[in-house]
Amino acid sequence: MERSFNSVTRPISAQLLFLLITSFLKWPCTEAAAASAAEELLKGFEATPNPSIPFFQPLLNDSSSKFSFGFLRVNSTQLALAVLHVPSSEPLWLANPTTLSRWSDRTKVFFNGSLVISDPRTRMFWSTETQGDKLVLLNNSNLQIQRGFDNSNNVNVPTVLWQSFDFPTNTLVETQNFTSTMTLLSSNGLYSMRLGNDFIGLYAKFDSGSDQIYWKHKALQAKAQIIEGNGPIHVQVDPDGWLGMYQNGTTPVDIESFNSFQRSLDGLLMVRLEPDGNLKAYYWSGSSWVLDYVAIRETCDLPSPCGSYGLCTPGSGCSCLDNSTELSSGECSSSGPYSNDMCSDPKTQKNDIKVLRRGGVEVPFKEWMRYETTPSLEECENACGNNCSCYGAVYNNASGFCYILDYPIQTLLGTGDDSKVGYFKIKEGANKKKINSGLGVGVGLLGGAVLCLIGAVGFGSYKIWRNKKRVNRMLEEETGGVMSGPYKDLGSASFRSIEMCSSGHR
Repeated sequence: MERSFNSVTRPISAQLLFLLITSFLKWPCTEAAAASAAEELLKGFEATPNPSIPFFQPLLNDSSSKFSFGFLRVNSTQLALAVLHVPSSEPLWLANPTTLSRWSDRTKVFFNGSLVISDPRTRMFWSTETQGDKLVLLNNSNLQIQRGFDNSNNVNVPTVLWQSFDFPTNTLVETQNFTSTMTLLSSNGLYSMRLGNDFIGLYAKFDSGSDQIYWKHKALQAKAQIIEGNGPIHVQVDPDGWLGMYQNGTTPVDIESFNSFQRSLDGLLMVRLEPDGNLKAYYWSGSSWVLDYVAIRETCDLPSPCGSYGLCTPGSGCSCLDNSTELSSGECSSSGPYSNDMCSDPKTQKNDIKVLRRGGVEVPFKEWMRYETTPSLEECENACGNNCSCYGAVYNNASGFCYILDYPIQTLLGTGDDSKVGYFKIKEGANKKKINSGLGVGVGLLGGAVLCLIGAVGFGSYKIWRNKKRVNRMLEEETGGVMSGPYKDLGSASFRSIEMCSSGHR
C-alpha cells in the first residue's frame, strides 16, 4: 500500500521551542504592540511578563520597527526571550531555546550591564555575563550589548561586548556571519549544521552519542583558494540570493546560489535548518515567506523521512522494513528501545535481540557512511552481530562493501536490487514490557471480576438461605407443615448483587 512521506521529529526532553509556538505566530496585535517598545535599554531596566498578553510582549525595537525583542509566550504558560520579524511574527533568534521560564510575574528580565532572565520558582537563570552600558537591536535583527565608544583609528563606534549573531539558534539572516565555532541547531534538537576545513556539513544525532553526517557541500574554490594555515572558513547569507563561503577577504571560495540569485529583493532573506534536517532559504515577499533554496531535494535523501526502521522508496513513499508491521504516526511498530548494548545479556543468558533481514535495501548518504570490505554476507552479518555497538549492517554483494550502522536504525532506502541485503537488530524489551504491562492489567481486571462474582454469589446465597429460613418459619407458624420445592422469588436478589458490584467497578 502506498504511503505518504512523513518526516519524523522526536523531541528532546519536551517538544522544543519552535514546534510549541507555531500556533501562536499570527497574532494581529504584534505590530501595534511593537510600536510602543523602546529603541535602547539602559542599566536599571527591568520587566516582567504581562498576564493579559497572549503572544508577544515587546521590550525593544530596531529603528525600522521591522524587528522586535521581547517576551515570547510559549504553550500558554511558558516564555522565551526572542527576536521577532514583526511583519510575519516569525522568531529569528531565541536566548535559551532548551530551557524555558514561566509566564509569571515572578519571572523577571533586567539589564544591569548583563542581559539576565531569572525565574526563581524553576531556578532558571540565563545571563550574557557582560558589563555593558546599553542593549540595542540593529536593523538587521542583531541584538547587541554595547559599551562606550571605540575612538581608535578615528572611528567613533561603540564597543560590542556581546551580540545575538554570535549565538544563532536555527536561523541565519542576511549579513550574519556563521563561523567554525558556531552550530545551527534544528528546533527539535536532532540536526545541526557545522563547518569543516573546506565544507558545510549537516549532522544527525541518532541517540548513539556521536553525530552522523548526512549532507556535505564542499567549496569549489573557483574564484579563491582555501589556504591551509590561513584560518578557518565562515559563511554568510548574501542579500543578492546566495550563501557564500569565505576564508579571508571578500572573495568567496564558494557560492551556493538560491532561486533569487542576483535578483533585487526588498524583503528579508534567511536560511533555516528545519525539523526534518533539511536546510532551506526563504525570502519575505511582503505578505509571506517564499521558499528560495532547498539543500536536499529528494525526500528519501533526508536523514529519517520515514522514522525508525522505516523504508523510503523513491516514487512510492514510506513503509516498514518489517513487512509484518504497519507505519503508524511516522514510526514502525517493530522498533524497540534504543540501547548502547545491542547484544544478549551474558548474565541471564537471555536473548532479547531479534534479527530482521531484508533484501532490496540500501543505506542513505552512503558516501559518508563507515564501511568494511567482506567476502560474503555472512561475514558482514558476523561483523555486526559480534559488535555490541552495531545496530545493523547493509551488504552489497557486487562491491563487497559492508556498511556498519553504529547508530539506532533510522530510514533505509528501498531499491529493486536484491543483491543489497540488510541485517538489523531489534531489542524487544519495550514491546515485551508493553505486553507484560497489558497482561498484568488484564489479569488484575479479571481477578477483580472473579472476586466480585464470588462475593455476589456468596451474598446471594446468604440471602437465599436467610429468606428460605424466614419463609419456612412463617409456614411452620401458620400451617405447622414443611414447605416443599424451591422458593420462587430468590433469583432477583443474587442478580441485583452482581449488578451493584459491576456498577462499582465501571
